[in-house]
Amino acid sequence: MRSEKELLIATRQFAAEIPFQSWWSLVSTLVAFSASLWVCFSGLPLPIRCVSSVLNGLVVIRLFIIYHDYQHRAILSDSWIAGAIMNLYGLYVLSPPSVWNRSHDHHHKHNSKDMASSIGSFPTMTCEQFSSASMLDRLAYRMSRHPLTIALGYLTIFMGGMCIRALWINPRLHKDAGLALALHVLIASGLFYLGLDKLILCLIVPLIVACSLGAYLFYAQHNFPGCRLNAREDWTHASAALRSSSYLKTNRLMNWFTGNIGYHHIHHLNAKIPFYRLPEAMAHLSEVQKPASTSLRPSDILACFRANLWCPERNRLVSYSEAKRGFQASLMLPAVKRAG
Repeated sequence: MRSEKELLIATRQFAAEIPFQSWWSLVSTLVAFSASLWVCFSGLPLPIRCVSSVLNGLVVIRLFIIYHDYQHRAILSDSWIAGAIMNLYGLYVLSPPSVWNRSHDHHHKHNSKDMASSIGSFPTMTCEQFSSASMLDRLAYRMSRHPLTIALGYLTIFMGGMCIRALWINPRLHKDAGLALALHVLIASGLFYLGLDKLILCLIVPLIVACSLGAYLFYAQHNFPGCRLNAREDWTHASAALRSSSYLKTNRLMNWFTGNIGYHHIHHLNAKIPFYRLPEAMAHLSEVQKPASTSLRPSDILACFRANLWCPERNRLVSYSEAKRGFQASLMLPAVKRAG
C-alpha cells in the first residue's frame, strides 16, 4: 500500500486532460440541453414537455459538473470560448464564479477540518457543540441541513445563499451575484410574457430539479453513515478525501447526468482529474477501491439525513435522537455512581 504522499503522486497520471473528450463533453451536453429546452418550449403535448423539462434539469446538473471542473482548471482552462460559456452558465444556474470559487476552494482545503464552518459546505457540529449551543443556533443548524432546505435548494442554497447572501455580505467582491439575479429576472420575465407554461417548464422546473438533486449530492458526499472526521491536528488532505468523502453508487445513466461526481473521494484526492477520468483512476488505484459508499436508494437517502452530528466517542455521525439519548445518559451517570 502506498503512503498518503505516494498516493497523491500516483493520482497525477490521471490529471492530464484529453482536449477532444473535454470539448465533446461540453458540446454534446449543450446540444442535449438545447434539444430538451426546445421540446419544453414547443407546442408538443404537455406530458412530453413535462418529461423534457425534468430531463433538462438533469442535463443542467451535468453542465454544472463541467462548470465545476472548468473552475478547478481541470478542463478547457486555456480556452476563452469555454470560459465565456462557463461563466454565462454560472450566472444562469445562480452559481456566480466569484462565489463558487471562493466557497468551493475553501471547501477543498478544509473538508472535515472546520466542521462548524458553512463556507462551501453543510456545517457539522459535534454532539457537545450542539448541546451547548443556543436555541437559535440549534434551530439554524437544523434548518441548514433539513431535507426541505435541500429540496428547495433553488431558493435556499442557490438563489438565497450563492447570490442574495453573497451580494449582501460583500457587494464589491461579488458583483456577479447581482448580475446572476438580474439575468434570472430578465429570463423569467421574458418567459412569463410568452406564457406561464414557458416559465414553469423552461426555467422553474429544470432549476428545481437541478438545484435540489445537486444540493443533495453535495450533502451526501460529506454526510453519510460511513463518514469519519478528524480533529484539526490529525487532519490530512488524503485522509479527508478517503474517509470524509463518499463514493455514490449510481447506474450508468445517472453517472452521465451527474458527471461521475459520485467518485467524490477521488475528486477530493486530486481536483485536477477531469470528471471523465475518475472511473479510470478508481480502476487503477487499489487504495481508493473500497471507500465508504452510499446510493440514491430511499433507505440510503434516509440514512444520510439521519447523519446529523459528529460523535467523537462513537467515531461516527449520529442522529439528533441518538445524541439526545447519549446526553441524557451522561447526565444520569454521576447520579448512578453516587447511588452505587
